[in-house]
Order: sequence, then C-alpha cells, then structure tokens
Amino acid sequence: MNKRIGCALLLGALSATAWAQTEAVPATAAAEPQALVPQADPPRTATAAWQPAPDTPAQVVVSGRRPGPGVWKVSKGNHVMWVFGLYSPLPKNMEWDASRVERLLSQSQALLAPPGARAHVGFFKGLSLLPQLPRLIGIQKNPEGATLRDVLPAEVYAHWTALKARYIGGDEDVERLRPVFVAQRLQGAARDKSGLSSSGAVRERIFGIARANKVRVVGTGVELKLDNVGKSITAFKETQLNDAACFARTLDSLEDDLGAMRQRANAWANGDIAEIEGLDFSTREDACDAAILTSSAAAQANPAFQSMRERMRDAWLAAAEGAMAENMSTFALLEMRDVFDPKGYLAALKGKGYTVESPK
Repeated sequence: MNKRIGCALLLGALSATAWAQTEAVPATAAAEPQALVPQADPPRTATAAWQPAPDTPAQVVVSGRRPGPGVWKVSKGNHVMWVFGLYSPLPKNMEWDASRVERLLSQSQALLAPPGARAHVGFFKGLSLLPQLPRLIGIQKNPEGATLRDVLPAEVYAHWTALKARYIGGDEDVERLRPVFVAQRLQGAARDKSGLSSSGAVRERIFGIARANKVRVVGTGVELKLDNVGKSITAFKETQLNDAACFARTLDSLEDDLGAMRQRANAWANGDIAEIEGLDFSTREDACDAAILTSSAAAQANPAFQSMRERMRDAWLAAAEGAMAENMSTFALLEMRDVFDPKGYLAALKGKGYTVESPK
C-alpha cells in the first residue's frame, strides 16, 4: 500500500488503466516526497576506481512488544483529531502495542486515510485499452535490450556488482532492468538483511480496528485522469530515463541509509518523540521519484502528474477540516515525515487556526 510516488505510482497508473480498475475508494500511496531534480549522469570515464567499504556491524534493531509513537492532538473548540504517524520500514520482530490507538479510534466517528493518488480512465475507456495490455510486459526493462553494464558508467557498475553480490546474489534477470527499478530491488534486499520489513502491518491493524468498531473510513486520495495512455506506455518503454544519477546515489548512500532507517525504526518502535523529531526523514528515493516525474515522457504527457503533490495535500487538508467540523472525534493517519515537516500537513492546520499538540 505504501508506494513510492514516482515510479510505483506511474507504473501502477499505467497498469491500472489497462486493467480498467474502477474502485470508488482511492488506494492510499506514500505521502508526497520533496522531489529533487536529478543531476546529470556522471561521466563514463572515472578518475578513481571505486573501492569497497569494509563491512560494519549493524545497529541492533529492537524486537518484542513496543508502544510505538504517541498521537498528535489537533483541536478547535470541542472537536478533536488524533493524528498517528506511520513509518516504514520497521523492525521485523516487533510486536506493536495498539491499545492506546484502539482506545482513541474506538471513540472516534471517522478514520481519515493517509494522502494518496490513483489513476482513473473510466470503465469503457479502460476496456478499449485491454488489447494494449501485452505492451506493459517488459516495461521495467531498459530499451532495446540494454543491460546495466551498457547504461551505467564503469565505476558505478563496479560498485553495483559488489553490492549485488552482498545483498542480492546471482540473480541475472536484474541486469536488464532500468536502474531506478534495480535501486528499489537493492534497497529492499538490503533492508531485509538488516532486520527491517516494509510491511504495512501497523496500517492494516489500524484499519482493522476501525472495521471492528464500525468507524467510518474517509478516503482522502485524488484521482488522476490520464490521457493518451497507449502512447504513454509506448513512450515510457522507449525512453531512457535520467535515472543513472539516482542509481549512483543509491549505491553511494546505501550503508548510511540503512543506518538511518534502523535509527528511525527503533525510535518509532520505542515511541521516543524527541529522537524522532530530530531525525532527517528525507531519502534517496526522492531523487529516484524525480527521475520518473521529470524525465519520463509518459509522466510529462499527462498534466495530472505535474500537480499531484499539491492536489494530494489539498485533498487531505480539506478532508481533515470537513471531518473535524462534522465529528467530535476523528482519527487520522499521516506519514511521520509529514507530521514533522515545517511546511507539511499539521503545520498547515496550525496556520489555519487549529491547535496542534505533540505527544509527550
């Protein structure tokens, strides 16, 4: 459920149109990234060969029953909204104590879903696209059968080979994928070996509590209307993305990123608000998202993608204000990075005159 906005949403959108999905409730997606503009690809002639860094011992990742973070209180008059901060990945062997959330959610009249976006083209238009479904096959691969060795600078490819051996092993199919998708594969494998899981178990537990207590779920997602879907699929498959720089940064920062993920995961699990607040939640995926949204002809051909982040933010804020006006108590979900963003969702509500209180 927690998809990266750039590549995951774009491919999901193209696939969704071909399958003519028409669900009424938008699927949730990751909160808006602070996109970075990819830099030019590094030159193929390196000035110095990459040298593997020595293995460093992994930080201990907490396990057992953990409280998780507290909830933020947003209020105006007698109406209150409790905001819970989500984070992924989390420790694999952690058992989350949901008793506090269960108490507050069971007393609420609505559960506000996280910000999200999904593609929509309409049922009949979707049916007309079914014959193009085979064209989606191979959409993750480099154009014209190119391999990673063909599209990456020699030094970057040598770095990739070493990290592939450490975290992925002998999977040769990955060599034909676009760098941005290989970066995702490498990140996932590295997280797994570091005792972290990208499971949405916490999110699903919260929705389960809402169902058990018959709490109404309020969707906050936006629908992206796509035009020229067939041409977009073809353009995406034929375009070499500007993702080599994204891939190189993934390799260069992988070990540091894993350490930061473990630190955030431990802080979240232990409910250490002071530590969580002091952590940097920006990620290298931001640049990889930008590689899709800025260099993909498929995204550029659909204006809906260009204003997606702003629309997601506006839709969530409108839903939050509406829910607070209608209900005495609302429970809401946000990504932790958006909770602390000084220009984010809670900051926007505070600017509108709502009182925002952090958990102790």
